[in-house]
Amino acid sequence: MPVSSHTATRPPAARPPAARVVLLTGPSGSGKTSLAARSGLPVLNLDDFYKEGTDPTLPQLPDGGGADWDAPLSWDAGAALAAIDALCRTGRADVPVYDIATSARVGASELDLGGAPLFIAEGIFAAEAIADCRAAGLLADALCLRGRPTTTFRRRLARDLREGRKSAPYLVRRGLRLLRAERSVVARHTALGAHPCAKPEALARISAAGAPNAVGAAVPS
Repeated sequence: MPVSSHTATRPPAARPPAARVVLLTGPSGSGKTSLAARSGLPVLNLDDFYKEGTDPTLPQLPDGGGADWDAPLSWDAGAALAAIDALCRTGRADVPVYDIATSARVGASELDLGGAPLFIAEGIFAAEAIADCRAAGLLADALCLRGRPTTTFRRRLARDLREGRKSAPYLVRRGLRLLRAERSVVARHTALGAHPCAKPEALARISAAGAPNAVGAAVPS
């Protein structure tokens, strides 16, 4: 008996992604940006996906101190995930340019992987993307930088004051709040699937994720 055409036709196999992503998270000031630069890989800055200061959906601090920029809801997760997906599948994506001092997007740029099979997406909300990237087969590894909270506090405050990110009183209050919350931040990122580690181990895992035939080998369960 001949096989009918509708049973003989099979959907084409899904095309594997051209690149995979290492999600790099950790408390603000933990050294994510500098470590990503040291890796030599293309880098997607996830902080550029903050919502703008005029967005009515911004979460607010309970003490009335303004927007809570450390809450995941201050971040446009959908747009960030779309950029990660585009980079993995096509090797390029249009990404916003965000100015933290004014809490606004000030432009856009194109990120091109240049054929690289691996890139880093780094930011304090990177762990929010772990489950979706893993489900889509895009995740190479997920890492959470951790260190001494007092060291992170000093590094973060010096950076934020140097760059004029917000007013000095705001930055001091935020820094003290994050100092107290740092261990719980790391615990949350770990619960979302990120591997907690210091910089040397993070660099080693990134190198392993980029080795031939190592795709997916370092992805935490």
